[in-house]
Amino acid sequence: MTQLHDRPVATDAGDVSDHDLVVARTVHPWRWIIAVATLVLLAQFVHGLVTNAGWDWGTFAQYFTARSVVTALWLTIQLTFWGTLIGFALGIALAAARLSQNPVLQIISWFYIWAFRSIPLIVQLLFWFNIAYLYQRLSLGIPFGPSFVEFDVNSVISGSTAAIIGLALHQAAYSAEIVRAGIISVDQGQLEAAAALGIPKRREFFAIVLPQAMRGILPNAANEVISLFKGTSIVSVMAIAELFYQVQVIYGRTGRVVPMLMVATVWYVILTSVLSVVQFYVERHYSKGALRTVPLTPIQKLRSRIAALPLSPRGATR
Repeated sequence: MTQLHDRPVATDAGDVSDHDLVVARTVHPWRWIIAVATLVLLAQFVHGLVTNAGWDWGTFAQYFTARSVVTALWLTIQLTFWGTLIGFALGIALAAARLSQNPVLQIISWFYIWAFRSIPLIVQLLFWFNIAYLYQRLSLGIPFGPSFVEFDVNSVISGSTAAIIGLALHQAAYSAEIVRAGIISVDQGQLEAAAALGIPKRREFFAIVLPQAMRGILPNAANEVISLFKGTSIVSVMAIAELFYQVQVIYGRTGRVVPMLMVATVWYVILTSVLSVVQFYVERHYSKGALRTVPLTPIQKLRSRIAALPLSPRGATR
């Protein structure tokens, strides 16, 4: 809401010009009070980070880029990459089976999603880590007939491989529901119009269904990738030297618990921020057909705010 400053009433309509009317912004005192209180709390928090010796920033700086930490971070990234790639590939197949007209595929897909969403991830990881207890050797051949190739499970499925299998199969159940929800969100009338125009099914999917479905899939899919990245810390129960496990090893040896936890925290924050930036630009790309104007990038927002600053004195005329 805007207010007009008190001015003498004009006796003639011709006496009032645009320069005589000054638009004043509505004052919101509570906004300023809340903003100031927030800044005070933030300043106190930053002051505590700097002055509290318990944070031990020297130890943090010493181990933040240590070779063992960076190597563990790289393993965490690999677990996230393969878990996402295999999980979403299998999830797409499960979503297609769930949406198919084949009742057998529908039931199998539904059962898989139900089972893997019901069992906690840590239980699944420990199961795959101990799969050799059930099957010491695996073979490839004719079902219920002769086998052509046999191999020892312990020599093939290492701890990292078991972690990737567990993460990927768990992720596939959630990815399937995300993909299925995105596909069924496309208006049925567009599919009917495509069928009436004789557009082949393959072209219909890639030109009509997929671009619109991606707008609904991407936000949830990106959240799942970020959750999977942070969730890789759970494989520490399998003694796999990912980031969180390596941090535990170091602070168990040095006794510097808080600074080592901050090492892991900052790395998680950095990589999560990178994934969030990638998510923003991918979503921005797929929003071009749905919005009149695509969202501004952070740089564009900064430029627009700078351009909106009053660079000339109030009341000056061009």
